[in-house]
Amino acid sequence: MEMNEVLDRLPRHLMDLVIDQPYNEYTTQDHAVWRYVMRRNVDYLRHVAHESYVDGLRQTGISIESIPHMYGMNRILKEIGWAAVAVDGFIPPAAFMEFQAYNVLVIAADIRPIDQIEYTPAPDIIHEAAGHAPIIADPEYAAYLKYFGRIGAKAFSSSKDYQQYEAIRHLSILKADPYTTKEDIEHATRELEEIEQNMGMPSEMSLIRNLHWWTVEYGLIGELDKPKIYGAGLLSSIGESYNSLQAGVKKIPYTLDAKDYSFDITTQQPQLFVTPDFRHLKRVLDEFVSHMAMSNGGLDGINKAIESGHTATCKWSSGLQVSGTFTDVITGGEQPVYLKTSGPTQLSYKNKELTGHGKEYHKDGFGSPVGKLKGINTPLRFLSDGDLQDQKIILNKPSILKFESGIVVEGIPVRILRKEGKIILVTFDDCCVQYNEKKLFEPSWGNYDMAVGDEINAAYNGPADANAFKLKFPVPKEKTHKIEHTESARKLHSMYKEVREIREKKMEGQENKVIKDVNRKVKKDEQDQLASIWEKIKSDYPGDWLLPMEIIELMNNGQQKSPTFEEIYTYLNDIKSNNPELEKVITNGLILAGVLENG
Repeated sequence: MEMNEVLDRLPRHLMDLVIDQPYNEYTTQDHAVWRYVMRRNVDYLRHVAHESYVDGLRQTGISIESIPHMYGMNRILKEIGWAAVAVDGFIPPAAFMEFQAYNVLVIAADIRPIDQIEYTPAPDIIHEAAGHAPIIADPEYAAYLKYFGRIGAKAFSSSKDYQQYEAIRHLSILKADPYTTKEDIEHATRELEEIEQNMGMPSEMSLIRNLHWWTVEYGLIGELDKPKIYGAGLLSSIGESYNSLQAGVKKIPYTLDAKDYSFDITTQQPQLFVTPDFRHLKRVLDEFVSHMAMSNGGLDGINKAIESGHTATCKWSSGLQVSGTFTDVITGGEQPVYLKTSGPTQLSYKNKELTGHGKEYHKDGFGSPVGKLKGINTPLRFLSDGDLQDQKIILNKPSILKFESGIVVEGIPVRILRKEGKIILVTFDDCCVQYNEKKLFEPSWGNYDMAVGDEINAAYNGPADANAFKLKFPVPKEKTHKIEHTESARKLHSMYKEVREIREKKMEGQENKVIKDVNRKVKKDEQDQLASIWEKIKSDYPGDWLLPMEIIELMNNGQQKSPTFEEIYTYLNDIKSNNPELEKVITNGLILAGVLENG
């Protein structure tokens, strides 16, 4: 992958999810699918999308005629401070959010098959590149997307969220493969439904994903009775972009209440939310952040860290950050008084791992009290050396620290670590920690490192210093299916290639146009070549509609129609009559080809 200054800032754990875009694996039919969807989208969306959409296509280097190459996109995206990477289908939500925080668009490398041309349940390059990329050319929206990524990456997930993610990924992979059996899809659907019916209380991640869905994916903007489209899911869905603005879809003013509206990715949405402007999106997100554990910490935040079952960070009021898998909390009343992790743990300050306090040193876990010392109003973190002596806490001499909670730490303090004038960590030798009759630490376990802080004022997903922690997002074991095309399909794709080459000759000199005009009359030998291809389609591929659509577009030169043109026109109308699900697709294609009048 070709790097640039934006991609150079990505942490190692995100790079593990990046793949090379398999550009040479796209068939000419894939490019035809891209072209059809993009021409239909731009033709409609330039009238109803947010004003930055069409200009954003130009600014982000997205071609209407062929699937964009990530290298080309990145050369242009870096001018607005962004980049794009290819990934293999759905990636973990926290990773997706974190990419956004680093100004990187995640683009699923696959493209939808022709039988899912209007809507696909799987992420694909049409959705990611043609949906997300154009709107980030708007600086205010790009800032919101980055901010959302930074917040979303710190949201706690539950164990059920991870199960749901894996089930959604599995189902989307099956549905995107045209050769998957109906039985396999039905089985995977039932498994997902069973998980979703037993999710329990919604996690922070599930709530913030709802906000993401109703803004970044399916958002409307402007006046409630006449909004414009800006959500990527709508901008990339040629069916739902039209339906979203119809009266049958309820329009609701966007507020924090949107977090309580779940969504179904397999069907069109019954309601959508309208923000008056992009600035309002940040105000709502700020309101959500004020309720998150990253802002409030406390026992609720600690419990969310424990329930997640994954690496999390709790921040003591001194600023010390403890990152690991939190497994236990001792409470006194409704307040946490002692906190424990299991397994490798990291201690940090201001997101930088403390020297000597990485996972290798704290490999068996970490535990520490939270709270004030008994009989003194000033928190321990603010005590000077003189104050410590007054409390009989003296380096290299036996000391006893009694907390208001009843926890007692007895040992020899050998190191006191201060940062910016505050005590954040005290290390004891020959130490015993006890709560009532329960031993929490014994001298035989080695030195005891005690976090300092009278409260936990923040808790969030992930480690404080991800690089030093050597964080890794597990690369999904199940890969998206690489379609093995039959010999018959490959012959069809070669005919798509022939037609494409004829069209490209007609479009020479139109490189700077968003929508190309196919207005040069094809030559006699090209007419004969197109007629020959049509004969093969009739005999070998009855039912293919997109290639005949491309042929009739090239033959539509405003003059007397050839017999081949008339035959293809009749053929396409017959397909519409016999396949109602293709009626809108073919009708709109004929309008784009100039064969039918719009309306």
